[in-house]
Amino acid sequence: MSDERLRAVRDRVRPFPDFPEPGVLFRDISPLLKDPVAFRTLIDLLEDHLRASFPKIDFIAGLDSRGFLIGPPLAQRLGIGFVPIRKKGKLPGPTESVSYSLEYGKAELEIQSDAVEPGQKVVIVDDLLATGGTMCAACELLKRLKAKILECLVIIELKALKGSEKLNSIPFYSLLQYD
Repeated sequence: MSDERLRAVRDRVRPFPDFPEPGVLFRDISPLLKDPVAFRTLIDLLEDHLRASFPKIDFIAGLDSRGFLIGPPLAQRLGIGFVPIRKKGKLPGPTESVSYSLEYGKAELEIQSDAVEPGQKVVIVDDLLATGGTMCAACELLKRLKAKILECLVIIELKALKGSEKLNSIPFYSLLQYD
């Protein structure tokens, strides 16, 4: 992976101290999304990684909501479909849902019951992995549908929060890491 391309992406991630609360350093991808060259570079890097890692992927599954920003263009590049994993109550028809713990409460995610067939190969994408709760919940949903999860893929990993450890044996890849 080109250091220059990676730097072009990293340079468009903006830190915001004390957001959403004192002591938190928020990593904002808005400048990355606003810059068409940097955003194209991001999708290029993720596409290169997936093509080098997996000969066959059936779907990209994206987490509500920022996974919806990178998942569809990545799926388009790979010539495959995109499956949304949404917050509870946002999907029509029969769904599978799972509750999970957040730092300050609980939340629920859903996927349509017919989103994937048993054995189909899926990569889950999101913008960031922090504590890992949302990503683990997404993995649980896809396991219930008997999908084969190839990898959990994020732009940014906050390593100090050890979210990747919660994924157990599921492969994980982050483009950028921060302590």
